[in-house]
Amino acid sequence: MNRTIKYLIWDWNGTLFNDVQLGVDIINNLLNQNNLPQITYERYRDIFTFPVSDYYKTAGFDFSKTPFEILGKLFMDEYEKRKYKMNLFDGAREILELAKNNGIGQSVLSAYKHDTLVEILKHYQISEYFENVSGLDNIYAGSKEHLGIELRKKLNFKKEEILFIGDTLHDADVAKAMDVNCVLISNGHQSAGRLMANGNIVLSDIRELKNLI
Repeated sequence: MNRTIKYLIWDWNGTLFNDVQLGVDIINNLLNQNNLPQITYERYRDIFTFPVSDYYKTAGFDFSKTPFEILGKLFMDEYEKRKYKMNLFDGAREILELAKNNGIGQSVLSAYKHDTLVEILKHYQISEYFENVSGLDNIYAGSKEHLGIELRKKLNFKKEEILFIGDTLHDADVAKAMDVNCVLISNGHQSAGRLMANGNIVLSDIRELKNLI
């Protein structure tokens, strides 16, 4: 695969950006405020999914008591306050630079809200690597499949020349809808066991992408 890759499509949260512990901390704060049992880091990675409303239900929230729209807003308000205390995964900048030096084009495709996605890429000084930045028009982290399909229309490459890199099964589903290859990295928002369940190609660390590009 490494000799044919000409374009990388990156997920953001949990793939380039290491915000997993932040997600665990904030959801536990919300659980505590609603008198619900907290979850461990491992449990979080076993139940996190898209749309995130489904994972909220599994975590224990009752939307008839507190609607998801309220919980999601509370989560994102806290996330936005604390996001700059996080950082990119070790090796992320190295891989972005390696791809650039190898003449490989790159884009970001995320369920994060578009304007805040643009801001955070600028903050971490990596905007220069991406030809396209695609995020949702809301804060509730639903499906980004429609964004992926629109992005695919812009890319004049064959399936085998494009590699989607993510950290969730939703990323694999989006890659399939886009008709591109996909690898998943298992130190993000979902556990390795879940990612491997459908026969996906799974790496344990972003630095292993050196062998593909």
